[in-house]
Amino acid sequence: MVTRELSEYASQADFCQFRVTSLKPVNPANAPDEFERMALLAFDQGTKEVIDTVMTDGGRVLRYLMPLEVEEACLSCHARHGYKIGDIRGALSLTIPIAWADQAVAANNRLLLAIGVLTTILTGLTIFLLIDFLIVRRLSLLSAAMEKFPGQAINRHELPGGQDEIAELADNFSELGNRLLSSQAELEKTREQMYQREKMAAIGQLAAGIAHEVNNPLSGMRNCVKSMQEAPANEEMRERYLSLIDKGLQRIGHIVRQLLNFGRKEPLHRRLVDIDEIIRECFDLLDYQMKNIDLKFDLNINDRQLVDAEAIKQAVVNISLNAAQAMSGAGRLKISSHATQELISISISDSGPGIPPETMDRIFEPFFTTKETGEGTGLGLAVSFSLIEKMGGGITVENITGQGAKFTIEIPVTDPDNSNRN
Repeated sequence: MVTRELSEYASQADFCQFRVTSLKPVNPANAPDEFERMALLAFDQGTKEVIDTVMTDGGRVLRYLMPLEVEEACLSCHARHGYKIGDIRGALSLTIPIAWADQAVAANNRLLLAIGVLTTILTGLTIFLLIDFLIVRRLSLLSAAMEKFPGQAINRHELPGGQDEIAELADNFSELGNRLLSSQAELEKTREQMYQREKMAAIGQLAAGIAHEVNNPLSGMRNCVKSMQEAPANEEMRERYLSLIDKGLQRIGHIVRQLLNFGRKEPLHRRLVDIDEIIRECFDLLDYQMKNIDLKFDLNINDRQLVDAEAIKQAVVNISLNAAQAMSGAGRLKISSHATQELISISISDSGPGIPPETMDRIFEPFFTTKETGEGTGLGLAVSFSLIEKMGGGITVENITGQGAKFTIEIPVTDPDNSNRN
C-alpha cells in the first residue's frame, strides 16, 4: 500500500511510476503487463535486471525491473504462499517518462544544427573573403597585367606586393616582362638593321653593274665635249652633240633615281600602284645583270592594286638576282602576273639547276646561303618573305623538272574603300 501511495504521488508530480508486480500476485491490481511478465520470466532464468525504452501514447518511457527475492524476514507474511528463501516472488517495476528528455535533446540538436550551419556560413564567408582578398584579387591584378602585356608596359606598383609566393611570382613576371620588352626592342632594331643591310647589299650589287651603265654614256659625252672643243665653230656638230649629251645625262639621271628609290628607307604601307609597271621598273634596274638572259614577260594585271610597292620591288629584285646568279648570268627568265578578285600572283621562273631538296625548306631562313663567302648575306629571301608576309601574303617555291625553279608571290587583294591610303 505504501509503495502504491508513493507511486501515485510521484506520478502526479510527473516524475515516475513504480509498483510491485508478480506472476502470482496476491492483489490482482499487481498483475504484470506484457513487458513485466517477460521480465519476470527472465528473472526465473537468472537475469539480474531488465531495462529498456518503450514507446507509448505519451512518448517514450524508460522501463526498469529488478527482482524481489524472498528473504527470511519475508517468510512471516509469504511462507503461507509457498515461498522459501531465495525464490523470486515478484519484481519492482519502475517507469520513468523521458519524452521531456527527447524534447530537450531535439531542441538541443536543433540549436546545435543552427549553430553549426551559422558557424559553417560564417567560417565559409570568412575563408571566402580571405581567399578573395589575399589570393583572388591579387591574382586578378597579375592576370590583368599579363593580358595587357606586351601592349602596355609593366608597372610594378600595379602588381600585388608582399612577401608571399604571389608577390614573388609578380616580381618574376615583372622582371621577365621587362627582359622580353628589352629583347623585343633589340630584335626589332636588329631586324631593321638586317633589312637595311640586305638592301645595302643589294644596292652594292646593283651599283657594281650600274657603274658600267653610267660609264658608257659618260664616255660618249666626254667624246662629244672633246669634239666640240676641237671644233668650237661647228654649230651643226654642237647642236647634235648637245642633244646627245642631254640624252646621256637623262639616262644617267634615270639610273641614279632608280637606285635611290630602291635604297630609300620607308615604312611598310599600301597605296594604289600599277604592279606590272613596278615589275618593269625592277628589270630596268637589273638590265645590266640580265644582258645575257632571255627575259619573257607575261604581265596581266590590268588595274591598279592596293599594295606596298617597295616590298614588291624588294622581293622581285632579290628573287631575280638569285635566279640570275643560279643561271650564271645566262639562261631564260619568265615573269608572269595575274590577279583575281581575291589574290594577286607574281611568278618568276628560271632555267637554272633548281634548288637542292635538302635546302628547299631553309631558303627563307635568315643568314642561310649556299653562296661562297662574300657573295651573299643570306638575308635576301628572308627579308622578302617577311615583307610579303606583312601584307598578309606569302612566297612559295618549287622545282619544275627540266625548267629550274619557280618562285610565286601571292598577296590577298585589298579593297581600297576599306583601307587607309598613304
